[in-house]
This record gives sequence, structure tokens and C-alpha cells, in this order.
Amino acid sequence: MQTVRYVSTRGGSVPVSFRDAVTLGQANDGGLLMPNEIPNVAERNDSWQKLGFADLAIEIAGLYAPDIPRDQMSQLINDAFSSFSSPDVVPLRELNDCFVLELFHGPTLAFKDIALQVLGRLFELTLEEDDSYLNILGATSGDTGSAAIAGVKDRKRLNIFVMFPEGRTSLLQELQMTTVQCSNAHCIGIRGSFDDCQRIMKAIFDDVEFKTRYRLGAVNSINWARLMVQIVYYYFASLRFDEPVSFSVPTGNFGNILSGMIAKRMGAPIETFILGTNENDVLFNFFCTGVYERGQVHPTLSPSMDIQVASNLERYVYLQLRGDSVALNRFMDCFAETGRAELEGQHAHVEKVTARRIDTRECLQTISQVWQDSGYVLDPHSAVGVAAARSVGLTSPTVCLATAHPGKFPDAIARATGSSPPTHPFLLELDQANARKVVLPPNEANVRDYIVKELKTA
Repeated sequence: MQTVRYVSTRGGSVPVSFRDAVTLGQANDGGLLMPNEIPNVAERNDSWQKLGFADLAIEIAGLYAPDIPRDQMSQLINDAFSSFSSPDVVPLRELNDCFVLELFHGPTLAFKDIALQVLGRLFELTLEEDDSYLNILGATSGDTGSAAIAGVKDRKRLNIFVMFPEGRTSLLQELQMTTVQCSNAHCIGIRGSFDDCQRIMKAIFDDVEFKTRYRLGAVNSINWARLMVQIVYYYFASLRFDEPVSFSVPTGNFGNILSGMIAKRMGAPIETFILGTNENDVLFNFFCTGVYERGQVHPTLSPSMDIQVASNLERYVYLQLRGDSVALNRFMDCFAETGRAELEGQHAHVEKVTARRIDTRECLQTISQVWQDSGYVLDPHSAVGVAAARSVGLTSPTVCLATAHPGKFPDAIARATGSSPPTHPFLLELDQANARKVVLPPNEANVRDYIVKELKTA
């Protein structure tokens, strides 16, 4: 796959290299970048089964990033995972009726660390070789912001601006962003929902002249490099079993579960996917009916999933349409104009996906039951995945993704179990007195002005 290039889902941009895909983030025509080929490498499964997580990541990255020498990629990936608290990086735990894949052993205790520790180093490698710099703009519903800051803090060629919905993350999630003491990180509380943050970010990236002038790049899961790294833990976990497995994924912005779907297309022994949503059930409805329809954002105990516009669904629809950019544009334009679009006919849901909607009562009940039965504590996002899996009753081994450390959500855990949740030294170090943020109204102009002002005074 030495000829891999990255094409826009919208079909209006020139194909680019992996290096350019990393720094661009979003294609200049407003689409998302995808490799022109997803290789099937099932014949490597037997040899890959013997690899540790970092070594498997090096193999998979080699497929999608042929323009980065293997020795550089190897050093970068090993360095990225050296600070994780588990030697396995993503340990697999067995509960009574399923398995839990712990993805929260990185510096900010969330699954976003796995890809963002790699992405920050990819940025640095590319920028040093080009003698350039990049200003990252991101939006977070909870965990991406702190993981992104941790991935790029104090890197000389990078600034990062992170928008988050003011008052709609957990307090600890906010403090993990706002208390980082580094000059290149800027936290922006937006008076609105995460969808407002994403809308502002997309509008700014769609202005190619502004994006180019201020050297803007993306760290959200619209950046293909994040999906590339997330593919690894699906492949790694599926190879731990002697038969095909199913994955249950708590889902908000759709990048995580999409990474698993790509792993399956590559040949990972995966049977099916269970998609769990909370009361923000736009994706549940989509996979049940084929209709993608925006609703109101409902604040819940799992704030990272409080999303009504899932940015990575565009990549999924593109795959279902077999790369038909004309049809993809019709779908996305219809959704942008009316808040509703439909995937019809032979294109509807080629992937095997079972969707479940888990409300707050079921989430709390699952945390309580798992804690009573096994002494294991789930965070409220991971609990959605476990509850969804239990409601399906699959016969194949089922792996539920544990996406965050429970200590990040003490109020929800205490409410479910009646006791104090486990904490973590990283969380105990957070001091609200050190918090730094600016709060802005939910409009594009204010965010643009803030970015320009901060860059001029940097």
C-alpha cells in the first residue's frame, strides 16, 4: 500500500500524503480525509497475535503512513506509550458476562490519550522537518481537550485552542484542561452545547483563507491520524481470543466505533458492534431507521456523549456509499439545511451494528450492579457500553470499551454506589486555584477574534 493517498469525502480536494493529512486535519473542501484504500491484512493475523500493543501500532501505522520512515514511527510510538501506567497499555479485564478493555491508562485517564499522545508527536515530527508551526483548534465534550493539551503542551512549534461547553463537562474534566500550566494552551468555555463548539470549529475550518493564514490544524477525531491509532486497540483485543468477538462502544462523535469498523474491514476477527447512546439518541435512531435527525442536546451523567451532530458519521456514510462523493454531498447538504437526512436502499448499513439507548436510570443501575457483583467500578460512559451489551445477549465473546477512569466522575459513582469512587493521583493534584480559561458566547466571530488576539501577543 505504498501509494496510499488521502482523499476528501466531499470529492473536491486534491489527494494528499499522510503527512499533509495530519497537518490539514480537515480537507479544504470541508470534507473529511480518508485513505484511498483500506487494506485487507487478515493473512497477518497469526503473526500479529504475538505482538505487544506498541509493536502492533507500528505495523498498522506503516500501512497508512508510508511517507514516515519505520524507524521514526517506531521511536515515536514507543515514546508515546512509555508513560502509560499499564505495561499492556490497554489491559483486558474479565467481568462475569463480558470483558472490559481499559483504555484509560494514559496521562489524562481517558481513551483519547491513546491517539493524542501519538498525534502530538506526529505534529512535532512534521513541523520540525518543515521548519514550520501549527495552531490547533479543537472542540471537546469532555475528554478530548485535556488529552489534546497533554499531547502538545510545551511543544515549541504548537499552540492549541480548545473549546468546551461551559458548565457541561464534569468539574474534573474541566480542571484537567484549565489547570495545565503551559503557555501554548488556551481553554475557551463556550456558553452553549458541544454541538455549538463543533459548529464554530467547522465554520472556521471551512474558511480556507483564515485557516491557511493562521496555520490552523485539527486535533479532533476529524483528523485521520486519531482513527489510525484507535484501529490498533480493536485489532489488539480481537486477537486475544480464539474466535471472532463483538465490541460494545459508548458512542457520541462516532470516531471510536468507526475505528473498529475499519479494523474489521482490514481483517480483524470481529463479529459485530453494539452501539450504545445515552438520551442523546440521534445515532440510535439512525441505526434503527436510517434517518439521521438532529434534536436537542440533553445534559447527562455521560457528558462526552451529549452530542446531536456526530462529525465522524460523514466517514461512515461515505463508506456505505462506496466512496460516492456526489451522494455523500447530497446527504450532508440535506442534513445541514433541514437537520434531517436518510440513508436509503442498498446503501443502508452494510456494517453489522446493533444500537441501544441507555438512559440515566439504566446507566446508574449498571454501575451499581457491576460494583456489587465484582467490585469493579465503571465510569458512566463505560456503563452505557456494558448496559448495551447486556441488553443484546450475544453468544460470542463481548468486549466493552472502558473509555475513562471512574474517578473523573465522582458524583455519578457516589450516586450509583453510595460510596466514594476510586480516585487517582493525577486527579488529586488538580487545584482549581490554577484554572485558566476565557468564556465566550457561541458564535464564530468571538472565537476568531480571540485566536487572532492570542497569536499576536504570543
